[in-house]
Amino acid sequence: MSEDVGLQYLLDRVRLLEQRIRELVAARRAEDPQPDDPFRGLYLSEDAVDRLLAPASAPVLTRPDDALAACELRADSAQAAGARVRLRELAAAFALTPLDVDLLLIALAGDLDSRFEQLFGYLNDDVTRRRPSVGVALALCGEPLGSAAARARLAGGPLVREGLLRVDDPERPFPSRALRVPDRVVAHLLGDDAPDAMLAGVLADVPDVDWGEAGPLAAALGAGVDLAYLREPPTGSGRVLAARALTAAGRGVLAVELARLLAEPDPPATARTAAREAGLRGAGLIVASVVAEALSPPLVEALSARPLLLVGEVPWDPAWAAVQPLLVEVPASTPTERSRLWRAALDALAPGRDAQLDPGPATEQFLLRPEQVARAARAAAVQSRLGADGRITAGHLQAGARAENGSALQRLARRVEPAVGWDDLILPTATRTALQEVALRARHRERVLGEWRMRPGGGRGMGVAALFAGDSGTGKTMSAEVVAGSLGLDLYVVDLATVVDKYVGETEKNLERIFAAAAGVNGVLLFDEADAVFGKRSEVRDAHDRYANVESAYLLQRMESFDGLVLLATNLRANIDDAFTRRLDVLVDFPVPDADHRLALWDRCLAPALRRADDVDLPFLATSFELAGGGIRSASVTAAYLAAEDGAEVTMGHLITAVQREYRKMGRLCLEHEFGRYYALLG
Repeated sequence: MSEDVGLQYLLDRVRLLEQRIRELVAARRAEDPQPDDPFRGLYLSEDAVDRLLAPASAPVLTRPDDALAACELRADSAQAAGARVRLRELAAAFALTPLDVDLLLIALAGDLDSRFEQLFGYLNDDVTRRRPSVGVALALCGEPLGSAAARARLAGGPLVREGLLRVDDPERPFPSRALRVPDRVVAHLLGDDAPDAMLAGVLADVPDVDWGEAGPLAAALGAGVDLAYLREPPTGSGRVLAARALTAAGRGVLAVELARLLAEPDPPATARTAAREAGLRGAGLIVASVVAEALSPPLVEALSARPLLLVGEVPWDPAWAAVQPLLVEVPASTPTERSRLWRAALDALAPGRDAQLDPGPATEQFLLRPEQVARAARAAAVQSRLGADGRITAGHLQAGARAENGSALQRLARRVEPAVGWDDLILPTATRTALQEVALRARHRERVLGEWRMRPGGGRGMGVAALFAGDSGTGKTMSAEVVAGSLGLDLYVVDLATVVDKYVGETEKNLERIFAAAAGVNGVLLFDEADAVFGKRSEVRDAHDRYANVESAYLLQRMESFDGLVLLATNLRANIDDAFTRRLDVLVDFPVPDADHRLALWDRCLAPALRRADDVDLPFLATSFELAGGGIRSASVTAAYLAAEDGAEVTMGHLITAVQREYRKMGRLCLEHEFGRYYALLG
């Protein structure tokens, strides 16, 4: 019923316009000496020239003031009863004058009634031009062509500036240019709220999340603030805060992603379309993911919705806009708040979920924005459908949180999905305890360093950095995978070939790309062979030394501001710069395993699925061969291949041969006293 009233008002206004069109047609016919000439409009007769040279007299059109007043009175009553009158809403949203509304209706008439097309063709003196020209439109409004104020409404007024009306045929003189109302505006006035097709690739969804104090921003919007910039931290959400503030201020919400908008063929045109769509809906426009050097005054001008709320992580640059915006620092969400958001989202998605499942401990290590929590909860609910009972588990929650990771880091580092756990590690107690401390710090870093502010000042981040030091094969990489798996995170192994560059400054740029990509990912960053990048600074003897020290100094600063988990693995702990060591949270030493640990490693590496012959002597292997865990794993795999070739179970002969080949890779001699009674098995 509400839409019917608004449509009826629109049609009533067009009917009032029709009377004026009839009068203008009658006036033109009265002056036409040859109304029945079939070639009319294709040539000028002598009489027509004389008529054109005669003093011009503008036709006097009646103004149906009584009918218009009655129409407006009906609209007033309908709006007072809560009905929507879209033409009036549009006029208010875009600050249109009564003349603007009349011009819009004239341009719109042919889209509502095809009879007007032929009438406009007659008034244009060209049956092929079936839209009203500027001259015809001004005549119907009773405005002379010489009125600068009236022409300005069609040259740069809100109708044209806001994209509500197009003036076509720029090569023609201004009075003969055609007026056209874009299809989206026509559809809106007829009651269609589907967004413009041009915006299909740039619109973003802002979930309704109960987070943040939106009152102050809503009050500012209500006081007339038209431009605001919300700077958000990694766990805060400017778009959620902006949407809640707009809703509290009685405005709708329209959000676009800046990166998608800039990827469009014509970003300014798309931006103007987005601003128009916001105005049509009576909404504020949220432009999210603002990055450095992405905005410019022309683009901000094209996005000139009222209000316009920009959201980004970088500081505001005054060069982005001609006016200074309201600057809002978005607070970070706390683990307690996110735990509440997890529970609320899960309760809405799965009312019958296991009440004993506390999402807080399972997801505390994930740094997520409030809207990411809502999406992650939906992803967890979807993942749970793979289970037999469909119940959501902690693993599903962690999988949903990992689904929020972007793909930028995967282009710079190798992603490893953890497939091992604490039970797979054979390490001394001290080493295992240190690894568990790394996981503990990563899980609770936001509470300790953020909420409790145990690392204040200096621009320090909430990251955790640990050094894994030990000989090759002692379990450093596997331990990194275990730590990542225990936290429910993916492991990203940085390939040094993509980092180190011989050209000055390039290594720092590569590292910055890695750290910037890692900032948006909940994962564990592993620098293997870290001494190649985090090596000691040296005395400056030449330019090479100076730039090498600059690289190290950059890394020192970047690690302190990083919010994630960084693991450095090295075979040469002495080569790591002392300044890095001081900034490390945990140092984990990986010793070469003793005989007892080697026995456990042999037993673990020979998987249960691999059948063992009765002659397999694991105590002899552990006692006689001083191999690290990596060497034992490699020898076990080689023995399994030999057993597969023989089509039999693994034997001591297979294992001795595998150890021999491992020794050769290491450049060690196979001495008889080491191999003892099994020396004869060597080929």
